[in-house]
Amino acid sequence: MKRAILPLLAIIPLIAACGSTEGYPSLARRPAERISGTAPVAAATESPVPTPAAPVDLSLQSKLARLSQQARTAHERFGTTRTRAARLVASARGTAMASESWSVASVALAELESRRSDAMVALADLDTLYVQTKVDGGDSSAIAAVRDQVTAWVADEDAVLADLRGQLRS
Repeated sequence: MKRAILPLLAIIPLIAACGSTEGYPSLARRPAERISGTAPVAAATESPVPTPAAPVDLSLQSKLARLSQQARTAHERFGTTRTRAARLVASARGTAMASESWSVASVALAELESRRSDAMVALADLDTLYVQTKVDGGDSSAIAAVRDQVTAWVADEDAVLADLRGQLRS
C-alpha cells in the first residue's frame, strides 16, 4: 500500500504547478469585449406589407376537376353496386358462415369495398395536393372544398359498408 501512494505523492508538485497563472493571459473580460452600443433603434413599421394574391393556377383547377370526377364516378359505381350487395346480404342473413349465399354476399361486399377504394385513391391525391399547397403557402380553399365533398362521399360509403357487414354477421 505504501508503495502505491509514493508515486502519487510525486505527482502533487506537478499538478500544483499547473495552477499557476504566471505567463498566461487572464480570462477576464477585456474592455473591447464589453457591449456598448450606440446605434439607434429602428422604428417599428405601422402596417405589414401586404402579400400579393397568388395567381390562379390553371393546372390546379384541372387536377381538382379530374380528381372530383374520379371520386364522383367511384361514388356512382358504389351506388349501383350497393343495390346488388344489399340484396345478396339480405338473402344471406341468418345462413351459416361459408355457405353458398354467405360466400356470394361476401364477394359482393368485397366488390363494394373496391368501389370505395377507388374514391379513397382520389381522396389521398387530394390530401397530398392540399398539404403541398399549404406547405408552399398557397391558397388551399378550392382544394378543401373538393376534399370535403369527397370525404363526405367516403363517409357515406363507410356507413353503408358497416351496416351491410353487420347484417351479414347476424
